[in-house]
Amino acid sequence: MSSANIITRPLEEDDYNKGFLDLLSQLTEVGNYDEAVFKARFSQLQSLPEMYKTMVIEDLDKQKIIATATLLIELKFIRNCSKCGHIEDVVVDSSYRGLRLGLRVVEALITAAKDSGCYKVILDCSESNAPFYEKCGLVKKEIQMVRYL
Repeated sequence: MSSANIITRPLEEDDYNKGFLDLLSQLTEVGNYDEAVFKARFSQLQSLPEMYKTMVIEDLDKQKIIATATLLIELKFIRNCSKCGHIEDVVVDSSYRGLRLGLRVVEALITAAKDSGCYKVILDCSESNAPFYEKCGLVKKEIQMVRYL
């Protein structure tokens, strides 16, 4: 698969019609909701541009979203009221893997975090995905804890 006609850009409202939710379903459970619900959530996120940044990679020939990741920016009291970036929901379409698109979208968000004044970026992943994120310049540190509600 050639990566010649692709673009990295912020999420757009019309990406609902370009398979954005289908792509996310390759990562985790998305749920079943319509375009109106998607647009309402998109509008919420757009109203907080300093807090949420979702990047996508689009195959322009197919008008299809083929990779995505989201940066959440946490406001801290520590480090002189600094900011910390959290990268979430990283996924590349299974038919486009191996083209370094995951690296491309993660690097775009690391740059966005730096530009937003974050002092660090953190990301949770499975052990099996750790080598990929190490290639993105991240290092293992401590452990993750979770409690699903």
